[in-house]
Amino acid sequence: MTLTGRTTLKIWLVLLVVFVLGSVTGAALTGLLYRSRAGGGAEARERAMHERFEKMRTELSLTDQQTTSVRTILDETRNEYRTLRAELRPRFEEPRMKARTRIRALLTPEQQQKFDAWWRSRMRNAMKIRNRVVE
Repeated sequence: MTLTGRTTLKIWLVLLVVFVLGSVTGAALTGLLYRSRAGGGAEARERAMHERFEKMRTELSLTDQQTTSVRTILDETRNEYRTLRAELRPRFEEPRMKARTRIRALLTPEQQQKFDAWWRSRMRNAMKIRNRVVE
């Protein structure tokens, strides 16, 4: 390979590396951005709920009495949803565990160990999310 050929190859490799690193960095930053916007837990949900209520109150020009009544209705409804979720959650557990058992039966012992670790991780994450929603 000639000197100019090697130089051209090096330039293309540098450009490729820069492009790949830029893509990876962009993807990572985009993920962080989405997580920060969606995250925030109970505080972010509470703020969003308050903003929606204020927008409704303003657009409908609610009186103070109406505002108090609507807020009471929404709080009662939120509590009903929480109760309903707590009642229904156990009903979802049976098919979930049945599927887990059926999948495990298809796996080799080594795969079962990996699957069990994955399952435990998934359940821990679900509990974290569930606890944030309940707060």
